Amino acid sequence: MAREVQRGANSVQDVEATLWQVPETLSNTILQKMNAPAKAADVPEIRPEQLLEADGFLFGFPSRFGVMAAQFKAFFDATNDLWEHQALAGKPAGIFWSTGFHGGGQELTALTAITQLAHHGMIFVPLGYTFGSGMFEMNQVKGGSSYGAGTYAADGSREPTELELQQAFYQGKYVAEITKKLKNKPLAS
Repeated sequence: MAREVQRGANSVQDVEATLWQVPETLSNTILQKMNAPAKAADVPEIRPEQLLEADGFLFGFPSRFGVMAAQFKAFFDATNDLWEHQALAGKPAGIFWSTGFHGGGQELTALTAITQLAHHGMIFVPLGYTFGSGMFEMNQVKGGSSYGAGTYAADGSREPTELELQQAFYQGKYVAEITKKLKNKPLAS
């Protein structure tokens, strides 16, 4: 999903999207017991201060009990200095996620994640129903909602469907276009 979001963002002229991952907070022993997939070796870990370099964001995370995974919450908790100075205020941000199944928090995960953006003063950019007919697909399992792209990961073995990947690409492009418009028309001081 993240790579497809990045691909969509990079399809916008003069936009360069960078893929990052948050630091792991669990031990290798716990990760093995959870059958967690290995982290992508080609995706560097981000530090909170690196958020300052971006014009906009698309934050993606797995859901755990209906909220973003603890690793991502720990990362946001580490952004206190940025919050204190409202250094990210006015920057557009979207979200995307994966959950285990239908009752795993597709919308609840999105709703609870928005609080992180609001406290930083970021501008939440929801997907709305701009993805078109793909938003109303009922003949196949599809994650996501008007809040953003999503997928059902089951026990971690299910891969996103083509439709879920199309939605992720679309969201990357959509948020990048809005970010570009806002960057080119800064707010009056």
